[in-house]
This record gives sequence, structure tokens and C-alpha cells, in this order.
Amino acid sequence: MKKLVQRLGWPGTIALAVVVLFVAAAILAPWIAPYPAQGAGAPNVVAKLQPPSAAYWLGTDHLGRDILSRILYATRVSLTNGVLIVAFSLLIGLPVGLAAGYFGGWIDEALMRGTDVFLAFPALLLAVLMAAALGPGFLNSIIAVAVTWWPWYARLARAEVLVLRGQPYVEAARLAGVSHPRIIVRHILPATGRPLTVQAALDVGPALLTAAALSFLGLGVLPPTADWGQMVDAGRKFFPARWWYSAMPGMTIFLVALAFSVLGDALRDRKGGAARASA
Repeated sequence: MKKLVQRLGWPGTIALAVVVLFVAAAILAPWIAPYPAQGAGAPNVVAKLQPPSAAYWLGTDHLGRDILSRILYATRVSLTNGVLIVAFSLLIGLPVGLAAGYFGGWIDEALMRGTDVFLAFPALLLAVLMAAALGPGFLNSIIAVAVTWWPWYARLARAEVLVLRGQPYVEAARLAGVSHPRIIVRHILPATGRPLTVQAALDVGPALLTAAALSFLGLGVLPPTADWGQMVDAGRKFFPARWWYSAMPGMTIFLVALAFSVLGDALRDRKGGAARASA
């Protein structure tokens, strides 16, 4: 614990604890939710729009479902959404950035002009347009956001490769006749891991927010599957009289996004400290 605090600082350690807590809640949702059936979508009309109480800690929604149980089940969807958006973005952007930075010339020019086309549009607007074109759904919302985010990873990977390709060990491998794919995989890709990991940790929070925004607009996960953004949208109709309906999932989104942001900042600061120490 002491070493963890030394590495991440107290804010980063607390943020990591919050992230781990929510990941555990997502995994254990069927066992720790007070009302698992309601969390999965079963209605309970006799308890519609109940305020927070001993029976329903965070209140109930317009179908009488326990909001705490719904949030726990939604955690599985929302966290998976955020992580897969970042993973898909990396899957597209990393190879593009590696190829552009390593080979340079017309390959670099063509690939970077392609990324500029995507960067010319506001990311959220493009995500909304893509989601509207693909239709609502879990996978479609992930694809819609990933399509707007991959250029940032491509540019970051390219910037790292431009520095690395001139290093003596890379030049030595090239002179020894090692193939380009092998140089990229063995020597360049591992060195780009830390900055990309830090950026990925920073991006999970915004990815969650963007996915929640799509669900809020009806372009994300469809009912009865629980999703934080969808819950905020459903509760909006009853606000402010039934404030807990929107407020509870809204505060959950804020807390998780903040935790990932603080954790990413802590990892970035640690990277900077390590770089200064090695220098």
C-alpha cells in the first residue's frame, strides 16, 4: 500500500480504489444487487417512483425498479462500453500511427491526411451522426465513438515512433537486415506502450461520458438493459420532483469519469517523473 501511494500519490491511489470498486461491482452485480431481477429489467409497479428509503436505498424508477440494482447492472454495460471504445480506437489508430511514423514519406502523408479528415469534424457530432446511421445498440455505439477517436491514437503513436526510429538500437537492427515488421513489433511497439497506456487510462472517462451521451439521446444501449445515460434520460421526465431518478446515475457517471481522469493524471505524472529520473 505504501509503495502504491508513493507511485501514484493519494489522489491516484483513491482513484484506483474507486475504479477497482466499480469493476468489482460490475462483476458481482447479480450477487450484490438488492433486487437482481429488477436490475436486469423486471418491473415492480407497486413501488413506482419511491424516494430513497431503507427498502430502496437510492429510490425506484417509473417502473418500480430499484435504482441501486439498476446502477449496479448498468455498471457492467457502461464500463465495458468505455473500455471497448478505447480498445477499438487503439486497434485502429495504433497500426496507422506505427506505419506513418516508421515508413514516413508518401505513406505518412497519405495516412495523416486521412486522419485529418476525421479530425476536421467535432468528435461528439460525428459520433452522433455515426450512431444515427448505424442505429441504436451496444456494439453500434462503441463503433460510432471509436471511429471518432482513433485519429488521436494514430497521431500519438506516430509522434512516439518519429523519436524511436532514429535510436541506435533501431538503426542497428535495420543495418543487420531485420525486417521492418519485426523491428516494429520487437523494438518500437513495446516502447510506445507507456504513453499509450496513460492516454488510454485518461480516455476511459471521456469514453464513458460520450457513450452515456449517446444513450441519453436514445442512440446507445436499448431498454430493458440498464445503462447510466439511459437512466438519466428516463429520469429527466420526472425531474425535479423525483430528483433521485436522474441524480443517482448522473452522480455515478461523474464519479467514475473523475476517477479515471485522476488515475490517468497520476500515471502521466509518474511517467514524467520516471523520464526525469532516467535523464
